[in-house]
Amino acid sequence: MVDGDEAGVAIGGGPAGLGAVDQGDGVLLIPDLGSSVLSALTLLADFANDPDAPRLVLADAPFVEGAVAAAVAAGGGLDLGAVSVAAEEARDVRKL
Repeated sequence: MVDGDEAGVAIGGGPAGLGAVDQGDGVLLIPDLGSSVLSALTLLADFANDPDAPRLVLADAPFVEGAVAAAVAAGGGLDLGAVSVAAEEARDVRKL
Protein backbone atom coordinates (compact mmCIF):
# COMPACT_ATOMS: atom_id res chain seq x y z
CA MET A 1 0.00 0.00 0.00
CA VAL A 2 1.27 3.47 -0.74
CA ASP A 3 0.41 6.07 1.85
CA GLY A 4 1.21 9.59 0.67
CA ASP A 5 4.80 9.67 -0.54
CA GLU A 6 5.87 6.59 1.40
CA ALA A 7 5.63 3.04 0.09
CA GLY A 8 5.09 0.28 2.59
CA VAL A 9 2.48 -1.59 4.52
CA ALA A 10 -0.11 0.44 6.38
CA ILE A 11 -3.04 -0.79 8.40
CA GLY A 12 -5.41 2.12 8.46
CA GLY A 13 -9.07 2.82 8.39
CA GLY A 14 -9.93 0.02 10.80
CA PRO A 15 -13.22 -1.80 10.38
CA ALA A 16 -14.73 1.23 8.64
CA GLY A 17 -12.00 1.21 5.98
CA LEU A 18 -12.42 -2.51 5.35
CA GLY A 19 -16.18 -2.10 5.46
CA ALA A 20 -15.92 0.30 2.54
CA VAL A 21 -14.72 -2.54 0.30
CA ASP A 22 -16.90 -5.25 1.83
CA GLN A 23 -19.91 -5.89 -0.36
CA GLY A 24 -21.56 -8.26 2.07
CA ASP A 25 -19.57 -11.49 2.15
CA GLY A 26 -16.31 -10.15 3.60
CA VAL A 27 -12.86 -9.12 2.41
CA LEU A 28 -10.13 -11.28 0.88
CA LEU A 29 -6.59 -10.26 1.84
CA ILE A 30 -3.85 -11.18 -0.64
CA PRO A 31 -0.48 -10.09 0.76
CA ASP A 32 2.50 -9.64 -1.53
CA LEU A 33 5.60 -9.68 0.69
CA GLY A 34 6.54 -11.09 4.06
CA SER A 35 5.90 -7.87 5.96
CA SER A 36 2.40 -7.61 4.50
CA VAL A 37 1.69 -11.17 5.66
CA LEU A 38 2.61 -10.09 9.19
CA SER A 39 0.42 -7.00 8.86
CA ALA A 40 -2.48 -9.11 7.60
CA LEU A 41 -2.09 -11.54 10.50
CA THR A 42 -2.03 -8.59 12.90
CA LEU A 43 -5.18 -7.24 11.29
CA LEU A 44 -6.91 -10.61 11.66
CA ALA A 45 -5.93 -10.79 15.32
CA ASP A 46 -6.94 -7.19 16.03
CA PHE A 47 -10.39 -7.62 14.49
CA ALA A 48 -11.06 -11.20 15.64
CA ASN A 49 -13.46 -10.14 18.39
CA ASP A 50 -14.74 -6.91 16.81
CA PRO A 51 -18.43 -7.29 15.92
CA ASP A 52 -18.22 -4.27 13.59
CA ALA A 53 -15.34 -5.68 11.53
CA PRO A 54 -16.11 -7.39 8.23
CA ARG A 55 -15.26 -11.05 7.75
CA LEU A 56 -11.61 -11.29 6.72
CA VAL A 57 -9.98 -14.17 4.87
CA LEU A 58 -6.22 -14.36 4.27
CA ALA A 59 -5.28 -16.12 1.03
CA ASP A 60 -1.94 -17.86 0.51
CA ALA A 61 -1.88 -16.95 -3.16
CA PRO A 62 0.51 -15.43 -5.67
CA PHE A 63 -0.19 -11.71 -5.59
CA VAL A 64 -0.91 -10.82 -9.23
CA GLU A 65 -2.28 -14.13 -10.46
CA GLY A 66 -4.28 -14.62 -7.28
CA ALA A 67 -5.76 -11.13 -7.44
CA VAL A 68 -6.84 -11.66 -11.06
CA ALA A 69 -8.37 -15.06 -10.29
CA ALA A 70 -10.13 -13.62 -7.23
CA ALA A 71 -11.52 -10.70 -9.21
CA VAL A 72 -12.87 -13.02 -11.91
CA ALA A 73 -14.43 -15.35 -9.31
CA ALA A 74 -15.96 -12.48 -7.35
CA GLY A 75 -17.24 -10.89 -10.55
CA GLY A 76 -18.91 -14.19 -11.35
CA GLY A 77 -20.83 -14.03 -8.09
CA LEU A 78 -18.94 -16.68 -6.11
CA ASP A 79 -18.90 -16.42 -2.32
CA LEU A 80 -15.82 -15.40 -0.33
CA GLY A 81 -14.72 -18.99 0.33
CA ALA A 82 -14.80 -19.85 -3.37
CA VAL A 83 -13.04 -16.59 -4.26
CA SER A 84 -10.27 -17.46 -1.80
CA VAL A 85 -9.92 -20.94 -3.32
CA ALA A 86 -9.73 -19.45 -6.82
CA ALA A 87 -6.96 -17.10 -5.69
CA GLU A 88 -4.98 -19.90 -4.06
CA GLU A 89 -5.43 -22.25 -7.04
CA ALA A 90 -3.76 -19.62 -9.25
CA ARG A 91 -0.47 -20.86 -7.80
CA ASP A 92 -0.84 -24.13 -9.73
CA VAL A 93 -1.78 -22.75 -13.14
CA ARG A 94 0.77 -23.90 -15.69
CA LYS A 95 1.83 -21.52 -18.40
CA LEU A 96 3.20 -24.12 -20.81
